[in-house]
Amino acid sequence: MTNDELQVWMEQISLSNFGIPFRHQASFNARLSSTGGRYFMKSHNIEINPHQLHIHGKEEVEKIIKHELCHYHLHIAGRGYKHRDPEFKQLLQSVGGSRFCQSLPQTRQRKVQPYRYRLICQSCNLEFLRKRKIDPKRYRCGRCGGKLRIQILDSFDKS
Repeated sequence: MTNDELQVWMEQISLSNFGIPFRHQASFNARLSSTGGRYFMKSHNIEINPHQLHIHGKEEVEKIIKHELCHYHLHIAGRGYKHRDPEFKQLLQSVGGSRFCQSLPQTRQRKVQPYRYRLICQSCNLEFLRKRKIDPKRYRCGRCGGKLRIQILDSFDKS
């Protein structure tokens, strides 16, 4: 499915389920990984995850479109468009949109990084383990407010 076909589909769903035309841009965004779609409040455009279409089919994407159109129409009308708002929940239920999208299979594993640094409070000896290096002069101990000193852990090889 192309972006033009998605645009037409979005306009049809908007007219048939909400009775209001969708007058902005709809497009696919393959970089979306943990969400089915998103609505942009400034531009009023909507992006849809194409992986949802390939894996879960048109029925699931239609529910995602209805979800994003709920955000769209409520925001433009100046009503409660956030997930926690009762107006959003009511409209979403009345049009048959999904509250959450189906999860996608994990395509790549995240690399687990080891702790490389230890921050030690010079006053109370509280230790903080860190994966990234920080400047200890910019921070203080969360418990007592003492100065911190950084120690490189032996298991970390800088080569």
